[in-house]
Amino acid sequence: MKCPFCSHLETEVLESRISEDGSSFRRRRECEKCQKRFTTYERVERTLLVVKKDGRRESFDREKIKKGLLLACHKRPVSAELIDNIVDEVEQELLRKDSAEIPSRTIGNAILKRLKRIDKVAWLRFASVYLEFENLIDFEKAIENNS
Repeated sequence: MKCPFCSHLETEVLESRISEDGSSFRRRRECEKCQKRFTTYERVERTLLVVKKDGRRESFDREKIKKGLLLACHKRPVSAELIDNIVDEVEQELLRKDSAEIPSRTIGNAILKRLKRIDKVAWLRFASVYLEFENLIDFEKAIENNS
């Protein structure tokens, strides 16, 4: 494993754990050269395809979800760890489905459900992009329906 700090190729595994849901391994590592520690995650790869509104299909991308959450939670009291947890939960929910093709609407709804419990402002920000709000009335309706 390549050290993210000094790029040395030799690292030592200090600790390995299986995630709670059994879908991934968490490994704590230490670089043999610079002695800095870092964590890696290994998970079984299952290809998920996202079916967009227009029918196009693209590969599921965890980073795309994380980027959207980071934007929605910008300057909100939501930790990076909590955002990572949401991404993990959404991905696990999708992997449990029978189909490898997931409608984008399913992903958006899963994110909104979790954000609503955590931070209503972040929820509204995400909803405004995901649900394509066009004017102030759309915001008012969303607030009214979800208060």
